[in-house]
Amino acid sequence: MRPMPLDANSSRWVRSTCPHDCPSVCALEIERLDERRIGKVRGSHDNSYTAGVICAKVARYAERVHHPDRLMQPLLRVGDKGVGRANFKPIGWEEALDRSAEAFLKAEQRHGSETVWPFYYAGTMGHLQRDCINCLRHVKRYSGQLNSICTMLAESGWVAGVGLKAGVDAREIAKSKLIVVWGGNPVSTQVNLMTHIARARKTNGAKLVVVDPYRTPTAARADQHLMVKPGTDGALAAAVMQVLLSEGLADRAYMARITDWDQELEDHIATCTPAWAAEVTGVPEAEIRAFAKAFGATKHSYIRVGYGLSRARNGAAGVHAVSCLPAMTGAWEVEGGGALWGHGALYNLDKTMIEGLDAVDPAVRILDMSRFGPVMTGEAGDLGDGPPVTALLVQNTNPAVVCPEVKKCIAGLAREDLFTVVHEQFMTETAAYADIVLPATTFLEHDDFYTASGHTYLQPSKAVIEAPGACRSNHQVISALAQRLGAVHPGLERSAWDLIEQCFAASGHGSAEAAYQAGGLDCAQSFEEAHFIEAFPQAGGRFRFKPNWAGLGGRHAEMPRLPGHWPQIDATDGERPFRLVAAPARNFLNTSFTETPGSREREDKPCLLIHPEPCRRLGISEGTLVKIGNELGEVLLPAKPFTGVQEDVVVCESIWPNKDFPGSLGINALISADAGFPRGGAVIHDTAVWITKA
Repeated sequence: MRPMPLDANSSRWVRSTCPHDCPSVCALEIERLDERRIGKVRGSHDNSYTAGVICAKVARYAERVHHPDRLMQPLLRVGDKGVGRANFKPIGWEEALDRSAEAFLKAEQRHGSETVWPFYYAGTMGHLQRDCINCLRHVKRYSGQLNSICTMLAESGWVAGVGLKAGVDAREIAKSKLIVVWGGNPVSTQVNLMTHIARARKTNGAKLVVVDPYRTPTAARADQHLMVKPGTDGALAAAVMQVLLSEGLADRAYMARITDWDQELEDHIATCTPAWAAEVTGVPEAEIRAFAKAFGATKHSYIRVGYGLSRARNGAAGVHAVSCLPAMTGAWEVEGGGALWGHGALYNLDKTMIEGLDAVDPAVRILDMSRFGPVMTGEAGDLGDGPPVTALLVQNTNPAVVCPEVKKCIAGLAREDLFTVVHEQFMTETAAYADIVLPATTFLEHDDFYTASGHTYLQPSKAVIEAPGACRSNHQVISALAQRLGAVHPGLERSAWDLIEQCFAASGHGSAEAAYQAGGLDCAQSFEEAHFIEAFPQAGGRFRFKPNWAGLGGRHAEMPRLPGHWPQIDATDGERPFRLVAAPARNFLNTSFTETPGSREREDKPCLLIHPEPCRRLGISEGTLVKIGNELGEVLLPAKPFTGVQEDVVVCESIWPNKDFPGSLGINALISADAGFPRGGAVIHDTAVWITKA
């Protein structure tokens, strides 16, 4: 949609919404200097969750929008794959689209429609621009995509106990007396949450506890930091439950009324002592007891469940165990008590038109995005009975860097029998392997709408400035390809704003225009609904201490029936004595912002955080180049001694591009593409490695 022209009566500040892959989905105000340029970016004070605060990387967004390296015209590769911009030449849009459609049609004629894989994810979280690719997928019967890489493990664990992707509004933190951030680092990744926590600490005397494998900036601000070994969160949660029971701090009346607690659970948890958990987690027994007693001392305890603990083979079981804690104390019953993982179930969006859901053929195969490397290198277990992927359309993601087993990802993208189209804002490492690269708009240059997991607002947004050069939106590209591919569906023919309005109406949300003018639509539940006062959204209406894993995924047979520690992880051994956490860097968001000078300057370079004791044993000091590896490969990194980890845990904050590592191979080369239980999910923090001096 073309932005309204500026005139003497126009405000220079225009509302918008941050599209990036973050729970906050901030309401923004953009300083529009003219029809093509922006200035400052600030958080909206009209949105009670954003509350005027945004992260520094988005505040610097003019760096990204007006970056000299932005792609401005379609490109055709004329040299080897993987080299980059030097091996491309400019072409026009018509030629680029014609070549792309012709290649897709030829691939389909040779191998069948499933040989084409539209591959996407959350480079934008906009429901239209992100998900319109699925309309083309479904109409053409292209291979489906299991969206497993980010949320699937956490969702499985949360739903196993609670029953629905919903929880207590984070704005209630103002009434909390104890706030637990478990498996998250909001100082770096969700700054608005820290705003609400800071206010509760100041006005309500609330205490902050952080559970995380290393001393993150959030952990450094906490009243207590429980430094668990990766993949052992379930043991810590079970030990807390044991103390709550043994110290008389559990609300047995609540448990009897609205949970499935029984004698079997009683006997099981009795064995999960703090002494046992200390051995498993590395957290001292006294610290476990102190946390458990503090948690049991008030019902005004709020757990913000993060993604970090879920990203292991046993991650869903760990999240479920953590979700049990407020069900044991009855914290759900009070304002400022309970827990939240995400609010995805609040919005009830009918995206039939946007995604072409009325054209879905359940017989079409679905490929796991977390196993992009094995899929693209043709592993039979991933392809099933279908053909190899010989045509790839990529939007909103950078699999050459972000997916597990990067060496396989690159090998797959380098195949000469593969035709790849990448629609991007910059020449990413994935785009360097493409045959056709198409220039993409940023969120400030197209219409879209957004929901959040961290708050309850539904936010439509309009273009703020005109698209530079020849950049086009995802919806424009998908619609233009559809015309050439013979794909017919109303979702491929309507304008972006028409589709947004249609979705709002179909979903019972009224007018998108009215919601835009109001700065968003708050979809918050009532206190009774958000706190599950009458019932949990499970069969029988009870919170499940005993999860029904069979109802959540096919790989359930091995999973534990009761909450606690499930040692289904990539454990250390004599050859691989360290556990690696590949945590998010503060100034990047996946690989977004790795091209902006402000973010790069603040991050400096990738490094490996190692406890001083193994540094001493290995003869490693600040800046020593080390080699870290496992059966999947080896990565070179400068070391940085760091006291904020256990001795057998190392951390690489990323995701830096592969080319920024000394050996031009990034940290995800060491991350397995194994699927988490029970239905998949990337195991990004579940990696055993060895370390030597390079």
